Amino acid sequence: MSAVSDRLPTFPWDKLEPYKKTAAAHPDGIVDLSVGTPVDPVPELIQKALIAAADSPGYPTVWGTPELRDAITRWVEHRLGARGVTHRHVLPVVGSKELVAWLPTQLGLGPGAKVAFPRLAYPTYEVGARLARAEHVAYDDPTELDPAGLKLLWLNSPSNPTGRVLSQEELTRIVAWAREHGVLVLSDECYIELGWEADPVSVLHPDVNGGSYDGIVAVHSLSKRSNLAGYRAAFLAGDPAVLGPLLQIRKHGGMMTSAPTQAAVVAALGDDEHVRVQRERYAARRAVLREALLAHGFRIEHSEASLYLWATRDESCWDTVAHLADRGILVAPGDFYGPAGATFVRVALTATDDRIRTAAHRLTP
Repeated sequence: MSAVSDRLPTFPWDKLEPYKKTAAAHPDGIVDLSVGTPVDPVPELIQKALIAAADSPGYPTVWGTPELRDAITRWVEHRLGARGVTHRHVLPVVGSKELVAWLPTQLGLGPGAKVAFPRLAYPTYEVGARLARAEHVAYDDPTELDPAGLKLLWLNSPSNPTGRVLSQEELTRIVAWAREHGVLVLSDECYIELGWEADPVSVLHPDVNGGSYDGIVAVHSLSKRSNLAGYRAAFLAGDPAVLGPLLQIRKHGGMMTSAPTQAAVVAALGDDEHVRVQRERYAARRAVLREALLAHGFRIEHSEASLYLWATRDESCWDTVAHLADRGILVAPGDFYGPAGATFVRVALTATDDRIRTAAHRLTP
């Protein structure tokens, strides 16, 4: 066991504990804007679907019910503009973090293979490479990478942590480059329905991929758009030549989404109204927090989408974390997402309206 754990970095959130204690000691309590975990209720129609499927004594299938696959194919065509999507093009997964962490291993990558991800990125991309004993490399522009040995290229648009959105032109150029060099593209699009100052585009859109899904797979999650982080509900869509073998591997591993969760996902993907309502909540919270941070002397970069504000006071991120903790506000230090984030903090929009207003009041000069 130690041989595996020794490959991994220190779990970053453990380092935040002393600052969490400081923030929690505030007379009016902590405002936790560090982890992007939903706090609003699961929409009622989704809860009802889960309850209706509660009597599920048999094993679910890894590929999911036909109804689930229908719901996913309809959604990627309706919402993302994909065309010609069949059941062979989709695969449910047990939350997107599980997929990110174990995909390099499931693809058979190992020593000598390279996994690339953005310079500022969700830490689990690197963890997945380390678990597989593959090399990992961070990039600013993936088309400037040495393609020798590069087997897996992670894109993340909208980005966690920065909220940056890759344009249709950028995505088209990257997909063309990856295909030229035989590199598999995995596009993490879990925040695609949360664009504020940009309209995020999927690699599944024909204007990006030329009408072919060869060598591309998109990752989508219901955690943020439907408040289903506790359900562990996500899916892949893209190249059947990649998803078919993954399905077989995941069958052997018993990586099954629970039957009630599958029913809940069908309901969630079939309803746009709850997504609109949740977007409005986050948009309002974003406006309040953004104004307060700017008034407090922060500069905000990117942040045109996703659930975070990428903010800096041009000092060590840990100094900023301490400064805000003294005011009862907990945020994530930017270096959790790579050395390039050393002077930034990630401020999540995932707190109640009341706590967001409280944070804004504490930031008022």
